[in-house]
Amino acid sequence: MLACSLTAMASDDAKMDKFIDDLMSKMTLEEKLGQINLPPGGDIVTGDPQSSDIGAAIVKGQIGGIFNIKGADKAKALQELAVKKSRLGIPLLIGMDVIHGYETVFPIPLALAASWDTSAAETTARIAAIEASAAGINWTFSPMVDIARDPRWGRMSEGSGEDPFLGSRMAEAMVRGYQGKSMQGDTEIMACLKHFALYGAPDAGRDYSTVDMSRLRMFNEYLAPYRAAVNAGVGSVMSSFNVVDGIPATANKWLLTDLLRDYWGFKGFVVTDYGSIGEMQPHGMGDMQSNAAMALKSGTDMDMSSWAFVNTLAKSLQEGKVSMSDIDRAVRLILEAKYKLGLFKNPYKYNNVKREKTDIYTPEHKAEARRVAAKTFVLLKNEGNILPLQKKGKIALVGPLANTAINMVGSWAGAIAPEKYKSLLHGFQDAVGDKANIIYAKGCNVYADAKTEGNVGIWNKNIRDNRTEQELFDEAMKAAANADVIVAAMGELAESSGESSSRSELDLPETQKKLLAALVATGKPVVMLNFSGRSTVMTWENENVPAILNVWFGGSEAPDAIADVVFGDVNPSGKLPVSMPRNVGQVPVYYNHLNTGRPVDNPKGDFIKFKSNYFDVPNAPLYPFGYGLSYTSFSFSDFNLSSDKLSNDGTIRASVKVTNTGDREGAEVVQYYIRDMVGSISRPVKELKHFERVSLAPGESKTVSFDINVDDLKYYHPVDQFKSKSSALSSGSDIEYTAEPGEFQIMVGPDSENVQTLKFTLE
Repeated sequence: MLACSLTAMASDDAKMDKFIDDLMSKMTLEEKLGQINLPPGGDIVTGDPQSSDIGAAIVKGQIGGIFNIKGADKAKALQELAVKKSRLGIPLLIGMDVIHGYETVFPIPLALAASWDTSAAETTARIAAIEASAAGINWTFSPMVDIARDPRWGRMSEGSGEDPFLGSRMAEAMVRGYQGKSMQGDTEIMACLKHFALYGAPDAGRDYSTVDMSRLRMFNEYLAPYRAAVNAGVGSVMSSFNVVDGIPATANKWLLTDLLRDYWGFKGFVVTDYGSIGEMQPHGMGDMQSNAAMALKSGTDMDMSSWAFVNTLAKSLQEGKVSMSDIDRAVRLILEAKYKLGLFKNPYKYNNVKREKTDIYTPEHKAEARRVAAKTFVLLKNEGNILPLQKKGKIALVGPLANTAINMVGSWAGAIAPEKYKSLLHGFQDAVGDKANIIYAKGCNVYADAKTEGNVGIWNKNIRDNRTEQELFDEAMKAAANADVIVAAMGELAESSGESSSRSELDLPETQKKLLAALVATGKPVVMLNFSGRSTVMTWENENVPAILNVWFGGSEAPDAIADVVFGDVNPSGKLPVSMPRNVGQVPVYYNHLNTGRPVDNPKGDFIKFKSNYFDVPNAPLYPFGYGLSYTSFSFSDFNLSSDKLSNDGTIRASVKVTNTGDREGAEVVQYYIRDMVGSISRPVKELKHFERVSLAPGESKTVSFDINVDDLKYYHPVDQFKSKSSALSSGSDIEYTAEPGEFQIMVGPDSENVQTLKFTLE
């Protein structure tokens, strides 16, 4: 069967190669350069597309793809221009930032990672592809897989957090969801891995800033999710804005050719991020012509938004600065992508206007979005079991995020239909019906000053309340005085995180903290709902607020999902995919750090002079990676290994019994970590190697096992530490990927701090 499958694949490749050879033999240089040009679409087809500059360029064969248009009719109009009016009739790639859903918006990717549910990640990507493809989109700029450990960086919201293993599993699941098995179906679209590479580690957490790290750190801590997406068959890769080894990623040959293609075997095409060839000049890399030539020769295949390839490569070819083979390589990869999408067979496969009316924001999709969102909320504190609330009495819903539907979806939701969505207030009212009275008061604006709020983004221009701060405060206190329990909906605006949304402080804005303190001072039970697109600082809140539920930005169905959890219809099961710092001075703080020569044995303990610690706060984060509470309780027992010795070609099994010791059904995430006790280079104190969500009825137990083999123990290290260089990276980085014999620890628990530990030896 395998031989037949390989033969069929070879035959398909041969057919594709012949088709593209024939097509390229007919193409002029101008048409070739057009195929590697990707401008934005905007609203160019609100009227007659042919009358626009973009439409005219499509007819001339000067555009290979377009992005960020909405609507099957608009996409079809553009596709008809390309197919019917251009000389060779080559169809267009039509892309969009479908980051966490189309009109049915799912939780932001960081929140989705908090579900620790790869099947949910695949399902949500599948639904996003179904809806986007119904609206004419055949290419999404997702998944973003950048490892992020500095929450000052706003784009932490778009990835899966701090851990390479969790990030890898989420990345490959999303690729499968978008692309399906072959991208041949009319609901399967091409994914785009981004941002390649290391974009999540900018200096000072400032977007677009410098990234600088060693090759060892790249390979051991940051590159794994990118490679997982490549191994999953992702069709395209987007280069990042930052430098890698001092060279902009857009024109970094080691990154785009030596590593991505030659070592990892990537077969798709590389597209730049928005205008990044033009942005090479401020990096100090030359003028537009030389930068375009450098990008092409380094492995960039498609230019997004700068028009650099179209405007300069013909001159560079004439001057011998690029070759025709450089151009042909890029053109071929774009044409291959269109062939694999089936666009040459049917250019209009994604332009079914009827499907656009039936397949978008359906009741089934809404139900799935609500179900998944509820899985992502992380219960951080629940003193006295305040949660879940009963649907009775008077409930004060207070806060600047309590009655704003637009802020439920989070950043990077370009296709949203906010007129279809609820606010949290409406979600609560629907949940309680006539059983309870919801008393709403805004209480304050998100930020005290209009300038700060106005800096955030374009969605929130009309939500500011122009009453005085005192008027808003007094209204909230009146609502609280008349209530039995208070729910405070606070945190960031949707666009306080995302691109160009870096923060220097991570605490709750002062005006909100003032209101929250007053609510707590009433002595009534207070539940804080923390809206965020990053890990935030909640040290004061942890010390003073009885119950805290981190709800991230849960998407279009977040209000109903939050109500489901708050009122106990769903038991919270989310776990943090990032460590929550005690203050911004701890940043970056992450669980899988290296040890030092002067480690602190108790990272939650008091200051010890001449040890690696702070004298004003403990080393440990406020809430550790993997942490999250439930309305029930779980115990871990009977942790054992099938053997304490592992051979190079064998496996040993780690097992633990997990029991629901509470009185209601719930889900626990069992987390396995491994530590290499002695290495040729310093090794992390622990690394996530396996996880599994387990749903258990009250009193029910389940044994969760993890088969450990030598691959789980491998890491990258300098070649010269060992005699064998057989697996060295051929690009000259002198790094190889092997496991070393010796002692290891295996840990299991409900989070990265609360673990049980056993030992084994790799022989």
